[in-house]
Amino acid sequence: MSPTRAWSSISFRPIPSLLQTMVPAGYTALQEERLAMVDLGMPKPDSLKNGFQREPRRHSDRSSRTSISLSDAGDGHYVETEPMLPDGRLSGEEADEEEESEEEGQQQATRNMPKESPLAMALQILVPFLLAGFGTVSAGVVLDIVQHWEAFKNITEIFILVPALLGLKGNLEMTLASRLSTAVNVGKMDSPIEKWNLIIGNLALKQVQATVIGFLAAVAAVVLGWIPEGKFQISHAVLLCSSSVATAFIASLLQGFIMVGVIVGSKKTGINPDNVATPIAASFGDLITLAILAWISQGLYNCLDSQPYVSSLVCAFFMCLTPLWMVISSKHPASRQLLYSGWEPVITAMFISSIGGLILDKTVSDPNLAGIVVYTPVINGIGGNLVAIQSSRISTYLHFHSTPGEVPDEAKGCYYPCRTFSGTGANHRSAQVLLLLVIPGHLIFLYTIDLMERGHTSLTPVFMVVYLAAALFQVFLLLCIADWMVHSMWKSGKDPDSFSIPYLTALGDLLGTALLALSFHFLWVIGDQDSDVGD
Repeated sequence: MSPTRAWSSISFRPIPSLLQTMVPAGYTALQEERLAMVDLGMPKPDSLKNGFQREPRRHSDRSSRTSISLSDAGDGHYVETEPMLPDGRLSGEEADEEEESEEEGQQQATRNMPKESPLAMALQILVPFLLAGFGTVSAGVVLDIVQHWEAFKNITEIFILVPALLGLKGNLEMTLASRLSTAVNVGKMDSPIEKWNLIIGNLALKQVQATVIGFLAAVAAVVLGWIPEGKFQISHAVLLCSSSVATAFIASLLQGFIMVGVIVGSKKTGINPDNVATPIAASFGDLITLAILAWISQGLYNCLDSQPYVSSLVCAFFMCLTPLWMVISSKHPASRQLLYSGWEPVITAMFISSIGGLILDKTVSDPNLAGIVVYTPVINGIGGNLVAIQSSRISTYLHFHSTPGEVPDEAKGCYYPCRTFSGTGANHRSAQVLLLLVIPGHLIFLYTIDLMERGHTSLTPVFMVVYLAAALFQVFLLLCIADWMVHSMWKSGKDPDSFSIPYLTALGDLLGTALLALSFHFLWVIGDQDSDVGD
């Protein structure tokens, strides 16, 4: 049979039904009702004395809540953790009575946040999870190749930049995805004007943060790499700064456009963006960032002797664009608030990732542990992707069901790990699904690396058991930390969408690199060593 006839005989009829199972019926109905409300138009909100405005649609059990509008953005009263859920009914009907029973309020909340079956959740998570995983595999292969380039061999401190710059997807891209996913789920992007204000303001904010974080990551690389050894070359320091700033800026801009397209596309197709946005944010993020870093670093290194001023000009150019992005981001209240208060998590996360980069730098320098390079982006990326999904889901749940400073009853009291995984709630089910994805996911990625004949370690049974144990322990710790951290931040009045994911992905980088280094040391001690594989 010819290839053409073989393809023509294949039936694609089951595909639409499979895709349909990925979208919960309640979630699709939720999006359709919101779009219908936008088309019908809503009455103008009544102003309140404190400058906020009450929207006509309201949760009956939260009649005292208010929501800010764009017209009140300039009065300085905007709070990042103001509940983003529209205070109204999805059907658009006015309340006939001023107060309703608590039972009816609970029923209304159930309508607003439809339940997802474990199958639908797993299907929605699986595809972007695999895409993100293959993206990290590609990044590992690129890192395995470029480690032999002149720039990486002569300026090994570039390896310290790798986790910090790859961590930008957690500090910025995933945080943006989480914020916009929550905004979609609670109806804050139903209005085209507010939607584009949110998008433009957040993209501009992200460029400011990327430029500053790129510069600080280079400073951290200088301090962690050179100062303890007493070696310092100003030309290498400038090259590090230029490479880091340019990589952070370009990669953040490209991934920002991709992220917006994913969020808007998820909203139109009725897929819950909490399940797909954060892993897709990382699917090509690692590969794009590493490729840009390698290309810029090698290019600037080639100009180091003949045209040493090029590195300084590149750094100055991108730094001079920062005021422009600051002006644009200050036009929207949410991004303006984060422009002043959102630096703590991203800067702290950058330094945490830099410590992981120092571990990677020291490990790569040991020829007996050369195989760690290709697996580092994989274990770090997978852990960060999974915990970002859980963090985004918990944050959306809190925005729906709680006010800042208040946490659900099941989250009160002292934290214990079993609380994260035991239970029948949506967040418990998602934690169980995410933990179950670790081993099969890593097996797929390990065999992909092996088939590509990359890396410096054979896939022996001992290696696979040790590696999978490290990966499973990493994700288990991250999911427990996410459960505790998101609820703690919400209780303290901070928005988890903006504050939790940078910390969690940075911890994922640190835990992943440290556990991987310990695993390779252990394998070397017990004699399971293949340092020449892939050369």
